[in-house]
Amino acid sequence: MASRRDFLSQPAPENYVAGLGRGATGFTTRSDLGPAREGPSEDQIKAAVAKRSAQLGLTESKDDDNNEDENRYQDPDNEVGLFAGGIYEKDDEEADEIWQKVEEKMGRRRQKQRLVISQFSGGSRRGGLSCEQHTNRFISNREAREKAETEEYERKNPKIQQQFAGLKRALESVTDEEWANLPDPKDLTGRTKRARQARMERFYAVPDSVLAAARDTGQFGTTVADDGTATEGTKDGTVTDFAKIGAARDKVLRARLEQESHSSGIVAAGSATSIDPKGYLTSLASTQGAEQSIGDIEQFRKMLKSAVDSNPKQAASWIAAARLEIAAGKPGAARTLIEKGCQHCPHSEDIWLESIHVNQLNSMANAKKIAADAVIKNPHSVKLWVEAMKLETDPRSKSKVIRKGLDYNKESEALWKELVNLEEKVEDARILLARATELIPQSLDLWLALARLEVPENARKVLNKAVKKLPNSHELWIAAARLEEQLGEGTKRPVMKNAVKFLAKQNAMPKREEWIAEAEKCEEEGAVITCSNIIEETLGWSLDEDDDRKELWMEDAKASIGRDRFVTARAIYAYALRVFPNSKTLYMAAVELERNHGTKDDLWRALEKAVEACPNHEVFWLMLAKEKAGEINEARRVLARAFKQNPDNEDIWLAAVKLEADNGFIDQARDLLKTARQNAPTDRVWMRSVAFERQLGDNEAGLDLVRDALQLFPAAPKLWMMKGQIYEDLGKPTEAREAYATGVRAVPSSIPLWLLYSRLEERSGNVVKARSVLDRARQAVPKSPELWTELIRVERRAGNLSQARVLMANALQQMPKSGLLWAERILELEPRTQRKTLLAEAVKKVEHDPILLVTAARLLWTERKLDRAQTWFEKALLLDRDMGDTWAWYYKFLVQHGTNEKREELVAKCVLNDPSHGEHWQAIAKHPKNANKKTDEILKLVAASLA
Repeated sequence: MASRRDFLSQPAPENYVAGLGRGATGFTTRSDLGPAREGPSEDQIKAAVAKRSAQLGLTESKDDDNNEDENRYQDPDNEVGLFAGGIYEKDDEEADEIWQKVEEKMGRRRQKQRLVISQFSGGSRRGGLSCEQHTNRFISNREAREKAETEEYERKNPKIQQQFAGLKRALESVTDEEWANLPDPKDLTGRTKRARQARMERFYAVPDSVLAAARDTGQFGTTVADDGTATEGTKDGTVTDFAKIGAARDKVLRARLEQESHSSGIVAAGSATSIDPKGYLTSLASTQGAEQSIGDIEQFRKMLKSAVDSNPKQAASWIAAARLEIAAGKPGAARTLIEKGCQHCPHSEDIWLESIHVNQLNSMANAKKIAADAVIKNPHSVKLWVEAMKLETDPRSKSKVIRKGLDYNKESEALWKELVNLEEKVEDARILLARATELIPQSLDLWLALARLEVPENARKVLNKAVKKLPNSHELWIAAARLEEQLGEGTKRPVMKNAVKFLAKQNAMPKREEWIAEAEKCEEEGAVITCSNIIEETLGWSLDEDDDRKELWMEDAKASIGRDRFVTARAIYAYALRVFPNSKTLYMAAVELERNHGTKDDLWRALEKAVEACPNHEVFWLMLAKEKAGEINEARRVLARAFKQNPDNEDIWLAAVKLEADNGFIDQARDLLKTARQNAPTDRVWMRSVAFERQLGDNEAGLDLVRDALQLFPAAPKLWMMKGQIYEDLGKPTEAREAYATGVRAVPSSIPLWLLYSRLEERSGNVVKARSVLDRARQAVPKSPELWTELIRVERRAGNLSQARVLMANALQQMPKSGLLWAERILELEPRTQRKTLLAEAVKKVEHDPILLVTAARLLWTERKLDRAQTWFEKALLLDRDMGDTWAWYYKFLVQHGTNEKREELVAKCVLNDPSHGEHWQAIAKHPKNANKKTDEILKLVAASLA
């Protein structure tokens, strides 16, 4: 142990580099090498190479220098010349061994290839060549080919060294002084990137407040102002200079006072000042934050001053500088600047206009002088003449200015219009317009104004002249048509017809949409005849028979209705009906237009045209009879005409019966029903006959009729229901049960019939029988929410809540999207705490169901969330307006929490929509005692019956 060397005295391991493990490898800089010097000479290089070769044993003597390859210095793989001065280490030895093995392996591979080539070439020897000779020849040919390809490639793709070989040889003539005078190379590697970054850079002006804060940061102590007051230092050592703040505030206040002295009623008179306190305080409200903008204004002032100084002929810079002074509250400086601007840019109308506006605030007299100078410098500027005219107060002076301007601008339409507007006498204005149209014959507005001022005969002549000057203007033709309408000859003279021919010949025919817009404009201005004439002559322009003209015209009419242009829409429907005289949809749309936006006479005329064009369409006859129901004789004549066109139509027969019954003519109604049963013996006619007798309270006569009807129509479920209900009214439950039982056997798919049968048994106390009836019904109609709901209600009313929940689970499993089942479960079978959760689940599964939406509204109603409840009621109405129960629940809600106006609006909407469905609605609306009640009365009765 004692003989072991110290660690620091031990030799370093082979290939050891100090600091390599931690990445601290050494490097050499130019300062370590010293100044650049001339490299070794050629003799020195040869001597070093020879010495290194002798050390490696690669040469026998020093005298063999002539045998050395001069090109070995150019080959990077030749270590003799390249690394002659290097130290041969163990790593070099390992590398040489590896390369030697690689060379041996490649040699063996080449030898194998030669053997294969010799085998293939053995059977084709020529000239007595041996296999070895043939192989050598093949290899030499291949090497020659490869050498030729290499030379060809190097010739086409020379190296950089070869390209600059001539130039490098020319460098021998360069002297040391020329080398020293060569400039240093620039760094061009990132030029494009730096240029792009420079373009993307943005510089913004820093406010003076930020610079002042940065300047004062770190100041300590207290400063003394000029007036002897000390400024207070904050806790961190910074200083608050109250003197400067006060001076800035006074400066802003003076500027505001100077500005308000001209605009807010502050009038200086000697030493006294009259101030409007209200306006003054209002104006001071905008001074908050003015101290912060002083620095920005100064910065902008410097920028604009630089712009003005660099290019004084640019008017925009002077205008911006003046406006900046106005914003800063220095109108005097603004006037000075704008005056200099006018001197530098005397031919810019914008700078003169700005000067007029700036001086107008101070002195109207100065503004007039400036306007006079402006028009002298720019006599052809229409804007300056108009502005000078506005500075005058009396019409005579205004007219004088405009006339002077017309001396320089005779073809200015704006000046002529201003002059005409200033004239008070119609005759003078007419003379001026006549002169204006002579000078400016292409002005449409001047021609139209002249035509309006002329008497009708002269107006026609004026418009004829205008058409010659402006042959492509359709506005002139419309003006001519309106003129004829004013004269009462709008329907006699075909002005628009001639207009279409003339404009088509000139290739100046506007589009169909533009004509519709012109027609609506005429309607807005009261020219309804011209509006109709435009539509009549132009609506079919550029449309072929293959186009969907009817649909297109209906869309045009609806668009006009949406813009409240009902005359235009009426004209569109009239034209479309002339093209399609038997279109039921067009007539229905026209009737709806008159019903909603026309008078009663217009509606009657539209229906008369509809029944004449479509006599076999009973809907129009019924609508016409209903509209004339107030005059029973007229309604009877309408129905008589309908009978002639449709002798066996049951709807017309029933309408006639309703007309007589509503007006109290019972015998006539009974006779009509008897005649109808003979001429149009349908199940509806027989049902109406039975219902008529029930409404009159004659159940025996109704029972006789229903028996006769069932012999003719045994598959009519409503007849079986009527028979059972009559027996119930007569107090004969046994016969009623027999009628229902026979009916469900004859019509097993009738759900209402099954429900009546089950409810009869339940009212009789036979719950088991009612359950049995509903089970049979579910077999006949498997997936009926109404039957499942009725069965669940039977169990619930009988007190079997557990069985009702089981049935509900089975029903929802079969019909998960039934709103009726979900509503029954939420409201009747689940506790109050779980209702909201179930409702959310139901809404996700059932997307659009009015019953479920009403259920949600009722839950929100019970929680006193009235606004949300009202929203859900309205959603349910939008979803299905024919559901009477929704209207009833909403009305009940408004009775408790709504206003009278809201209730009246709801009743009006309900009457307009006339609902006919709903469990509670049908039960009351179809009861015989409520047969003659109106929709609003039924609504109130249903709402009162809801619990």
